[in-house]
This record gives sequence, C-alpha cells and structure tokens, in this order.
Amino acid sequence: MNNANTLYQYGTLAMLVPGLFEGTLPLKELLKHGDTGIGTGDGLDGELVILDGVAYQIDGQGNVNELDGDFTVPFADVHFASFEHLANVHALVKMEDLEEKVSSELDWNNVFYSVRAHGTFKSVKTRSVHKQSKPYPTLVECAHEQNEFEKEDVEGTVIGYYSPQLFNGPSVGGFHLHFLADDKSVGGHLLDFEMVSGDIKVQKLDELVQKLPSSNDDFMKHDFSNDDIAGAIGEAE
Repeated sequence: MNNANTLYQYGTLAMLVPGLFEGTLPLKELLKHGDTGIGTGDGLDGELVILDGVAYQIDGQGNVNELDGDFTVPFADVHFASFEHLANVHALVKMEDLEEKVSSELDWNNVFYSVRAHGTFKSVKTRSVHKQSKPYPTLVECAHEQNEFEKEDVEGTVIGYYSPQLFNGPSVGGFHLHFLADDKSVGGHLLDFEMVSGDIKVQKLDELVQKLPSSNDDFMKHDFSNDDIAGAIGEAE
C-alpha cells in the first residue's frame, strides 16, 4: 500500500548549487515512489512535471516532451496523489495570492505539503533551461541563462510543493511550483500566473524519504562547506 503522507526526494537542491547535475536515477525507478511530482533532468535538462504517473519534460526551447523510463534525474520530488479539496477559484487569483491563501488556511508551516491547482489561466509565465555539458556551470550561472515563456488563456495544472524553512537546502523553503498546460503547449518552472477559475487541492506530507546518490563519485567527494547554498537557491529559484 502506498503511503499518501510520504514525500520521496531524490537528491537535494543543494547538490545543484555547485553544478552536480548528473542524472543518476532512471524515471522508471523514481516512479515506484510516486505518481505526482516535479524535478529536473540529467545535466539540468529542462523542468519536469509528473502527473497521474506520466512524466513530462519542458526543455530549454519550451517544448513539452513525454519521457520514457530511461530518462535520468539528479533531483526530483514525488508522492502518491491523494489530494483534498481546499478552495474553488471564481475570480482572478495571482500566484502570490494562491500561495498566501493556501498558507493562511492551513496550519502546516512546519511540514511538507503538495499543492495542485487546475483550471483556466488568464496568463502564465514559466522558465526552463537547456541541458548543460561538463564541466557543469553552477546553478546560479544557469539561472542567468534561463529561457522564459508566456501564454495567455490556457487550461492547465499548477503542481508543486511547500517545504518548511528548516528544510531550505534539501528543498526550496516555501513554495516550489511547476506548470503544465492541458494541451501541452507550455509548461515549466512557474514565475507568475493569473488564474481565473478552477480548484485548489492540497495534500499533507509529514514523512520524508530522502535518497542520496551515494554511487556518484562527484557527489561523494564534493565539499559543500564552500558553497553558499541558501544564497544560491534564493537567487536561482
């Protein structure tokens, strides 16, 4: 039986800060631990959205590609969906409004939870990056080269996670949200949106399973004491 309260995290965001981008876990293994989630690919190859057990990559050109099980990831968050309805949207809700509404209605500041909002969006703004080659740049350097995409009047899904501040580093403290259009015309890491109708669902995740890439030499030998992890994540995310 799948644990609906468990967040499975492969790798950490802190690993990405110095450029440890090598994909070390195939999707077919990741999906054993969840049917919903977000992440990135080998070499920081785009932004990932996983919905209903299907994984999609939004590449650096903004194309949405369905992925096979051999695609590898350096970092991902997944869980088995068992969302509860929180609210309906009947008027314009901006990204910051949604985050504030969810936070204010839930007393979950010190646990993980997932947010899924589906509906009609007046506008969305996302970003993604091209796959990087070795020697890998840093996460901040990649963020400066990101590509941004905008779309108006689109149906789609916001999916992502809230992580408590005490876990800033392994994850993004606060909200980390991705988007995928129903027609697969746009997606990626969310920068902003205006939602005009739909529904918001949430799922508490008070158990964390963390898997680290212990077979990867670059990870095992890296000295993270020299990295400004919190500063880099704040600038890049």
